[in-house]
Amino acid sequence: MRMAADEGIVPVFFLSDSTGISAETMGNALLIQFPQLHFERRLIPFIVTAAEARRVVAVLDAAADGPVTPIAFTTAATDEIRHILNTTRCPMIDFFELHMSRVEEVFGVAAKRHVAKLHGVGDIQRYNSRMAAIEYSIEHDDGQSIRALDRADVVLVAPSRCGKTPTTMYLALQHGLFVANYPLVEEDLDAAELPRPVRALREKCVGILADAKRLSEVRQARRPNSRYASVEQCRFELRQAEAMYHANRIPVINSTTRSVEEMSTLIIQILETRTKDRS
Repeated sequence: MRMAADEGIVPVFFLSDSTGISAETMGNALLIQFPQLHFERRLIPFIVTAAEARRVVAVLDAAADGPVTPIAFTTAATDEIRHILNTTRCPMIDFFELHMSRVEEVFGVAAKRHVAKLHGVGDIQRYNSRMAAIEYSIEHDDGQSIRALDRADVVLVAPSRCGKTPTTMYLALQHGLFVANYPLVEEDLDAAELPRPVRALREKCVGILADAKRLSEVRQARRPNSRYASVEQCRFELRQAEAMYHANRIPVINSTTRSVEEMSTLIIQILETRTKDRS
């Protein structure tokens, strides 16, 4: 008997003849409206031949035979690839099929439907800025480097495993933001002051908290039965971190029930508010 979506993990596929960034962005914009569901996401980019498209259909059909109904989002542009992908038994949201005919109608001309044009020359400046943001964020992940910290658009500060890294990378990839994140270790939490490397960047900092029980579960997967993963240690670190954020008037986001997309949206709203306050 097939399970309902709210009883199991929903397989989600993002398909593209290019990088898949647009399929992920548009698909996730829809998925975020279903916080009660849990998703297992898979990106399949660069589907540029009929053979590759047929292999993807086999993967989708296998998922469709599983216990939970899957869903796929595609931004494949060429008719041949699109037609093959749409032979799958997996429910498919085809962004080109849904909207292209209306765009052609508005412009009064037929689209060329070129492969891999979604991030073409017209978007090169944005693409390059995002690549620079990703490089910066990788270098400054988890406090690995303090070089050029002042270039950061935002600095995420949090105890270990509160969701700093995935949020950092999403902000860099999707929004081109230079993001550093800094882990609060136990010796940092003995004082109300921010750690020295980020002390002068208070106005760029955003603090992250989480539920102690949930944080303990995440840490158990990394270091089972350790003091680091105990609920007591998690409660201590979160309590001290919250006091630090309050003492330094740092905005706080709780990551427990929020997706990376939601976290990123809230952070962008914080940055926009800061910009307005300064103007």
